[in-house]
Amino acid sequence: MKSKYKEILFVIGGILLAAAGLFMLRLMPQAWGGPLPYLCLGVGTGVFGWGGGELLKQRAMKGEPELQKRMDIEANDERNVALANRAKARAYDCMLYVFGALMLSFVLMDVDLTAILLLVGAYLLVVGISVYYYVRFDKEM
Repeated sequence: MKSKYKEILFVIGGILLAAAGLFMLRLMPQAWGGPLPYLCLGVGTGVFGWGGGELLKQRAMKGEPELQKRMDIEANDERNVALANRAKARAYDCMLYVFGALMLSFVLMDVDLTAILLLVGAYLLVVGISVYYYVRFDKEM
């Protein structure tokens, strides 16, 4: 399947999902109570926006092969990849402190134990993934 058709499918799927969310929200609010209509609406508009943006990008690049080549080189440039990796590392370091503070504030606010345990599980999953990749990359080098 060509990339263009994939984006068209994303646009159509996003429109259908957003329309289903609106339908559930406006026409039958009592039957579809809860977060499902909002989830459909949010995911649908996100998928539509991504697919539409990709289609517009492809259309803008259609007559410019030199610009397309330059953008491909820039996206895979070692310097840009290194900058992106450093930014991700800083964001990860910051995220650990933010997650810790959020867990502590949830405990102090006496939030339901289920929510706290879900947050702790997510925190430990992220740290576990970090340790796994550290060991894996250490063995490769």
